[in-house]
Amino acid sequence: MKQTPQMQKIQEAMKPGVITLDGFLGTDERNLVDILTEDDAQVKRLGLTHQQIAKRMVWFREQGRKGLDEFISVEPCFQVRVMSVRGKLPSPFGGPGLYQKRNITVRNLELDREITFTDLHIHMVRDHGFYEGKGSQFRLEPKDLAEILDIGPLPEEFPENVPRS
Repeated sequence: MKQTPQMQKIQEAMKPGVITLDGFLGTDERNLVDILTEDDAQVKRLGLTHQQIAKRMVWFREQGRKGLDEFISVEPCFQVRVMSVRGKLPSPFGGPGLYQKRNITVRNLELDREITFTDLHIHMVRDHGFYEGKGSQFRLEPKDLAEILDIGPLPEEFPENVPRS
Protein backbone atom coordinates (compact mmCIF):
# COMPACT_ATOMS: atom_id res chain seq x y z
CA MET A 1 0.00 0.00 0.00
CA LYS A 2 1.17 3.53 -0.69
CA GLN A 3 1.72 6.24 1.95
CA THR A 4 -0.93 8.91 1.36
CA PRO A 5 -0.45 12.61 2.18
CA GLN A 6 -2.91 12.14 5.08
CA MET A 7 -0.82 9.25 6.46
CA GLN A 8 2.32 11.37 6.09
CA LYS A 9 0.66 14.16 8.11
CA ILE A 10 -0.27 11.66 10.85
CA GLN A 11 3.27 10.27 10.84
CA GLU A 12 4.63 13.79 11.32
CA ALA A 13 2.39 14.17 14.41
CA MET A 14 3.93 10.96 15.79
CA LYS A 15 7.46 12.34 15.83
CA PRO A 16 9.22 13.17 19.13
CA GLY A 17 8.18 16.46 20.69
CA VAL A 18 4.94 16.92 18.76
CA ILE A 19 2.39 15.19 21.04
CA THR A 20 4.70 13.36 23.44
CA LEU A 21 8.35 13.83 24.33
CA ASP A 22 9.49 10.55 22.76
CA GLY A 23 6.85 10.28 20.04
CA PHE A 24 5.19 7.06 18.87
CA LEU A 25 7.60 5.67 16.28
CA GLY A 26 10.74 4.81 18.24
CA THR A 27 13.58 3.84 15.91
CA ASP A 28 11.18 2.62 13.22
CA GLU A 29 12.01 4.36 9.95
CA ARG A 30 9.27 2.71 7.87
CA ASN A 31 6.30 4.62 6.53
CA LEU A 32 3.28 4.56 8.82
CA VAL A 33 1.28 2.59 6.26
CA ASP A 34 3.94 -0.17 6.34
CA ILE A 35 3.89 -0.31 10.15
CA LEU A 36 0.09 -0.62 10.11
CA THR A 37 0.16 -3.28 7.37
CA GLU A 38 2.71 -5.45 9.20
CA ASP A 39 0.87 -5.25 12.53
CA ASP A 40 -2.44 -6.01 10.83
CA ALA A 41 -0.92 -9.13 9.27
CA GLN A 42 0.43 -10.23 12.66
CA VAL A 43 -2.98 -9.80 14.29
CA LYS A 44 -4.63 -11.79 11.49
CA ARG A 45 -2.05 -14.59 11.92
CA LEU A 46 -3.10 -14.74 15.59
CA GLY A 47 -6.72 -15.25 14.46
CA LEU A 48 -7.76 -11.99 16.11
CA THR A 49 -8.99 -8.52 15.25
CA HIS A 50 -7.76 -5.22 16.64
CA GLN A 51 -11.23 -4.73 18.12
CA GLN A 52 -11.02 -8.01 20.06
CA ILE A 53 -7.65 -7.02 21.48
CA ALA A 54 -8.93 -3.57 22.45
CA LYS A 55 -12.07 -5.05 23.99
CA ARG A 56 -9.92 -7.18 26.31
CA MET A 57 -7.74 -4.17 27.15
CA VAL A 58 -10.88 -2.22 28.11
CA TRP A 59 -12.09 -5.12 30.25
CA PHE A 60 -8.83 -5.15 32.23
CA ARG A 61 -8.89 -1.35 32.58
CA GLU A 62 -12.39 -1.50 34.06
CA GLN A 63 -11.42 -4.29 36.46
CA GLY A 64 -8.30 -2.42 37.56
CA ARG A 65 -10.14 0.84 38.20
CA LYS A 66 -11.70 -0.85 41.23
CA GLY A 67 -8.24 -0.98 42.83
CA LEU A 68 -7.75 2.77 43.33
CA ASP A 69 -4.14 2.85 42.01
CA GLU A 70 -3.24 -0.48 43.71
CA PHE A 71 -2.89 -3.94 42.21
CA ILE A 72 -6.00 -6.06 42.58
CA SER A 73 -6.53 -9.73 41.86
CA VAL A 74 -8.66 -10.66 38.87
CA GLU A 75 -9.62 -14.28 38.35
CA PRO A 76 -8.33 -16.62 37.24
CA CYS A 77 -4.65 -15.55 37.30
CA PHE A 78 -4.21 -11.80 36.94
CA GLN A 79 -3.25 -8.74 38.92
CA VAL A 80 -4.25 -5.37 37.50
CA ARG A 81 -3.40 -1.81 38.46
CA VAL A 82 -4.69 1.39 36.91
CA MET A 83 -2.58 4.44 37.71
CA SER A 84 -4.06 7.80 36.78
CA VAL A 85 -1.79 10.67 35.87
CA ARG A 86 -2.97 14.24 35.47
CA GLY A 87 -3.72 15.36 31.98
CA LYS A 88 -5.00 14.10 28.67
CA LEU A 89 -3.49 13.41 25.26
CA PRO A 90 -4.87 13.82 21.74
CA SER A 91 -4.65 11.01 19.23
CA PRO A 92 -1.92 11.42 16.61
CA PHE A 93 -4.59 10.25 14.16
CA GLY A 94 -6.64 13.37 14.92
CA GLY A 95 -10.35 13.34 15.56
CA PRO A 96 -12.42 14.54 18.47
CA GLY A 97 -11.60 13.89 22.06
CA LEU A 98 -8.67 13.57 24.38
CA TYR A 99 -7.51 10.43 26.17
CA GLN A 100 -6.96 10.28 29.92
CA LYS A 101 -3.36 9.64 30.91
CA ARG A 102 -3.73 6.27 32.65
CA ASN A 103 -1.26 3.42 32.83
CA ILE A 104 -2.94 0.02 32.98
CA THR A 105 -0.59 -2.77 34.08
CA VAL A 106 -1.73 -6.38 33.78
CA ARG A 107 0.27 -9.19 35.35
CA ASN A 108 -0.41 -12.72 34.17
CA LEU A 109 0.69 -14.78 37.17
CA GLU A 110 0.57 -18.08 35.26
CA LEU A 111 3.04 -16.76 32.68
CA ASP A 112 4.98 -14.56 35.11
CA ARG A 113 4.72 -11.72 32.57
CA GLU A 114 3.17 -8.27 32.56
CA ILE A 115 2.29 -5.56 30.09
CA THR A 116 1.41 -1.88 30.48
CA PHE A 117 -0.82 0.12 28.15
CA THR A 118 -2.80 3.36 28.18
CA ASP A 119 -6.22 4.67 27.21
CA LEU A 120 -4.59 6.16 24.11
CA HIS A 121 -3.21 2.70 23.23
CA ILE A 122 -6.73 1.26 23.47
CA HIS A 123 -7.98 3.88 21.01
CA MET A 124 -5.04 3.45 18.62
CA VAL A 125 -5.38 -0.37 18.63
CA ARG A 126 -9.18 -0.43 18.29
CA ASP A 127 -9.66 2.37 15.79
CA HIS A 128 -6.41 2.34 13.81
CA GLY A 129 -4.64 -0.99 14.38
CA PHE A 130 -1.59 0.94 15.63
CA TYR A 131 0.67 -0.53 18.33
CA GLU A 132 3.47 2.09 17.98
CA GLY A 133 6.67 1.77 15.97
CA LYS A 134 9.48 -0.70 16.58
CA GLY A 135 11.91 0.63 19.18
CA SER A 136 9.27 2.84 20.80
CA GLN A 137 9.42 2.75 24.60
CA PHE A 138 5.68 2.04 24.68
CA ARG A 139 5.44 -0.34 21.69
CA LEU A 140 2.87 -3.10 22.23
CA GLU A 141 3.52 -6.33 20.35
CA PRO A 142 0.18 -7.88 19.34
CA LYS A 143 1.52 -11.37 20.19
CA ASP A 144 2.47 -10.22 23.71
CA LEU A 145 -0.97 -8.67 24.24
CA ALA A 146 -2.67 -11.88 23.07
CA GLU A 147 -0.53 -14.07 25.33
CA ILE A 148 -0.42 -11.95 28.49
CA LEU A 149 -4.08 -10.87 28.36
CA ASP A 150 -5.11 -14.46 27.45
CA ILE A 151 -6.83 -13.55 24.19
CA GLY A 152 -7.52 -16.43 21.88
CA PRO A 153 -9.60 -16.37 18.73
CA LEU A 154 -12.93 -15.20 20.10
CA PRO A 155 -16.42 -14.99 18.68
CA GLU A 156 -17.52 -11.41 18.01
CA GLU A 157 -20.26 -11.73 20.61
CA PHE A 158 -17.69 -12.29 23.41
CA PRO A 159 -19.07 -10.21 26.29
CA GLU A 160 -16.78 -7.53 27.69
CA ASN A 161 -17.69 -8.27 31.29
CA VAL A 162 -16.84 -11.96 31.38
CA PRO A 163 -13.27 -13.09 32.09
CA ARG A 164 -11.75 -15.81 29.93
CA SER A 165 -10.56 -18.91 31.69
